[in-house]
Amino acid sequence: MANKGPSYGLSREVQQKLDQMYEQDLEDVLVQWIIAQCSGADVGQPEGQGKAAFQKWLKDGTVLCHLINSLAPGSIKKIQKSETAFRQMEQISQFLQAIDRYGIPSNDQFQTVDLWEGKAMASVQRTLMNLGGLAVSRDNGCFRGDPSWFPKKSQENRRDFSTDKLKEGQSVIGLQMGTNKGASQSGMTGYGMPRQIL
Repeated sequence: MANKGPSYGLSREVQQKLDQMYEQDLEDVLVQWIIAQCSGADVGQPEGQGKAAFQKWLKDGTVLCHLINSLAPGSIKKIQKSETAFRQMEQISQFLQAIDRYGIPSNDQFQTVDLWEGKAMASVQRTLMNLGGLAVSRDNGCFRGDPSWFPKKSQENRRDFSTDKLKEGQSVIGLQMGTNKGASQSGMTGYGMPRQIL
């Protein structure tokens, strides 16, 4: 967050709402999973707890690159620690491209600046949760950790019906649409006439 002073007005309100969406319990689960998943690589762990420590741990992108390589080996060829902002943002961008290939849609991903500047760490958490859930549901042996940490993604349950079966459904009126059985116009009055109550 270099060269950025305090925000005021609407910008401050937006930032406060983004900060409120950050979950400490979710951070604890994600840290446990990343350390367990990247057991072969030296990823270390955050220096303390909280949004700032979590952001600092992930900021250079090396931990994220090791994470996706442990789930899909060979996703990122060259992982190197660097102090330059360009290299760090490039590694985060490589991670985002790799999870896109892995199956996380781009609308479920955080932006590079969300992590690097630490503005929207809640979206970083959501992306990592989606990645963990997808890894659990793939069930290819690459996932390490407790599967109960993540919600499992739903699997496709494709059904193929014959054309005869599909034509049978066209003649059935669903009850959501109502029914016309027993309908008649008895007891109705003509248009504009008052109803006669006897």
